[in-house]
Amino acid sequence: MTEFRTEHDSMGDVRVPAKAYYGAQTQRAVENFPVSGWTLRGEMIHAMGLVKYACGVANRDLGKLTGTGKNPLKDSQVEAMLAAAREVAEGKFDAEFPIDVFQTGSGTSSNMNVNEVISNRAIEMTGGDRFSMTKPIHPNDHVNMGQSTNDTFPTAIHVAVAISIQQRLIPALESFQDVLSRKAAAWDRIIKIGRTHLADATPLRLGQEIGGFARQLELSVARARQALKAVLELPVGGTAVGTGINTHPEFSRRVAAALEQETGIGFVEAVNHFEANAQRDGLVDCHGHLRTIAVTLFNVANNLRWLSSGPRCGFYEVMLPDRQPGSSIMPGKVNPVLCESLMQVAARVMGNDQTVSFSGATGGNFQLNIMMPIMGHATLESVAIMAQGTTAFVDLCAEDMEANEEQCNAMVEKSLAMVTSLNPYVGYEKAAALAKEAFKSGKTVRDLCREQNILPEDQLTKALDPWSMTEPQA
Repeated sequence: MTEFRTEHDSMGDVRVPAKAYYGAQTQRAVENFPVSGWTLRGEMIHAMGLVKYACGVANRDLGKLTGTGKNPLKDSQVEAMLAAAREVAEGKFDAEFPIDVFQTGSGTSSNMNVNEVISNRAIEMTGGDRFSMTKPIHPNDHVNMGQSTNDTFPTAIHVAVAISIQQRLIPALESFQDVLSRKAAAWDRIIKIGRTHLADATPLRLGQEIGGFARQLELSVARARQALKAVLELPVGGTAVGTGINTHPEFSRRVAAALEQETGIGFVEAVNHFEANAQRDGLVDCHGHLRTIAVTLFNVANNLRWLSSGPRCGFYEVMLPDRQPGSSIMPGKVNPVLCESLMQVAARVMGNDQTVSFSGATGGNFQLNIMMPIMGHATLESVAIMAQGTTAFVDLCAEDMEANEEQCNAMVEKSLAMVTSLNPYVGYEKAAALAKEAFKSGKTVRDLCREQNILPEDQLTKALDPWSMTEPQA
């Protein structure tokens, strides 16, 4: 049976689980938003701790925490508050953040959640009673000094998203690009048939085809960097409506500098705090790049799925590693499961983009966007699942896929599109007639041309050389 203690806030007393580090305002939010069971993602919790740490450093260095204002702190209390914020940033208190994502649209409940946890933990670290109704290190007066949810919550979203892109998504995409580039180089001598409209087209090299995929991933890395760049401006310092009320003029710049020092990411103060508080256009821009990356991942995974189809009744030009039985009823069947996994990841990200875009468009009324928790959740989910899905695809599929050179060669010789290279010799209409006759008779274009003496053998060999078809000719 859960035991409770009594906590107090501006609305009165609240019963809180006895051992919880959070307090009254967190508990009110838990009771008010029993919606999804989705709590804030760990990346967001850690970023909030990091933002509180940076804010505390700025206030400490500006002399605000130990100054002559109401309830000044001792140096030891300030250091305890900073240490507690760092513990939140390190993930030591993730279980103390129980509030549903679908909460107040500014994230106030979660901002107070982190303020309460840091306050109570800092009191505990200085030898005080964290269960006491009095708070010598106060969640509002000290932890939240110079801040509003309206500027710190979106700041935490930007920090969380930037760190996740930098540390997880970009390395995953670079790894995928690397493996595709290596496969492209290794398979550059393998000639295969091209396909446009899902119909046979002129030959190309398998390395060229895979090299196209590698270029898509190279562009995805560049887009991920642009996505990160879109969230470098930080709203912190704008407080309630962008005016910076109750905040030192240097506060915002110092917080951004502290966050840059902690993360190695070039965060900067927002150019205009009224824009930064009121709108989430930067996050919408960021997720737009993520959506494009998802389109690429879907496309590459789906192409590899098609190229591996078979093994006897499909293309089977690329052989993917077997990872698990593919059917509960068909023995021996193996499916392209990693391709399907990554395609579903991409579909989810595309759906998340609709959520982020709609929330950005409709939620930014006057001085505040009121759909920030779901925007942050959706963006962080997109980054996480693309990073994890891509890493799994690279490690469990792409690294071990192999070229089926025999099948590639056979498909080229069978193709009616080989007739294209006869255009300069016999003209388009005659070549088209040869293609139709070859299809009707079941013969190859080469065999039919030999039967009808279309060209001397040396010219025919030159014209139907598939390698020459894979590059421009002088």
